[in-house]
Amino acid sequence: MDETKIAIKLLRMSAIVPKKATKGASGFDIFACLGEGEDYIEIGNDPIRVPTGIAIEVPFGIDAQIRPRSGLTLKGVIGPLGTIDSDYRGEIFVTMYTLKANQNYKIQEGDRIAQIIFNHLADVDIQVTTDELTETKRGSGGFGSTGS
Repeated sequence: MDETKIAIKLLRMSAIVPKKATKGASGFDIFACLGEGEDYIEIGNDPIRVPTGIAIEVPFGIDAQIRPRSGLTLKGVIGPLGTIDSDYRGEIFVTMYTLKANQNYKIQEGDRIAQIIFNHLADVDIQVTTDELTETKRGSGGFGSTGS
């Protein structure tokens, strides 16, 4: 399989190219790149956009997802799942907030704040039907119907 190339533009001098922490990592770490003169951004219960200082060119047919870092989630800091569409060319921001009431967390320049995962998109054709859908053991059971 051919390697997919992703073009990355560094928008500020302190921006860091996304990189894998280990060879076996599935995601590339994304780093905070704050504005000039800012030492940190304080994250609280209200969502805030943390700048990364990078823009990327996602090829058509590739899915680029921003995912939270498990180490930050363990500390009660989360960046919800996000998608970067193939036609977006602006700076990538990671929305972040804390999970516990009245908790604050400082994000500093160069901190790893999220990860980006790249996958191939399925080429699908959605078709409306009036026929019954195929039967499965699960059927229409949802929201915990397969176990606890």
